[in-house]
Amino acid sequence: MTKQHQNEYAQPKLGQPAPDFELPATNGGAVKLSDYRGRKVVLYFYPKDMTTACTQQACDFRDASSEYEGLNAVVLGISTDELKRHYKFTEKYELPFLLLADPDHLVCELYGVWQEKQLYGRNYMGIVRSTFLIDEQGKLVQEWRNIRVKGHADNVKQALLG
Repeated sequence: MTKQHQNEYAQPKLGQPAPDFELPATNGGAVKLSDYRGRKVVLYFYPKDMTTACTQQACDFRDASSEYEGLNAVVLGISTDELKRHYKFTEKYELPFLLLADPDHLVCELYGVWQEKQLYGRNYMGIVRSTFLIDEQGKLVQEWRNIRVKGHADNVKQALLG
């Protein structure tokens, strides 16, 4: 995908309905975003299971998940990893929330997080670490794009507190 194509792709806008989707999840079933109407959703996209920053991010969300629950919020994580890898990641780090598999990066593209990246002078397509806060009616109320992991779970909690 070229940068021009990315710019043509409609990204979700604050105050608008968050794009609905259905993906396979670590509960063994398929999860739709619309299944969570009536609850806030912390939808986070991350590059890869078992990597340093992604593990830290997942553990930070794990550690904050009971506080999020108390604020009527659920966490959902999405990467392009297959479910088999998600199961290992969830088990190893005792993640209390669902991870969703998007190996064809269709939902990543829907949310505008599948972008050209660069590492050591090499260009490649991948997930730009991003989080979206969706309200009880399914509207996108806040987004964090290209985030740094440190302190991010606390920033999300502050947004949930309103």
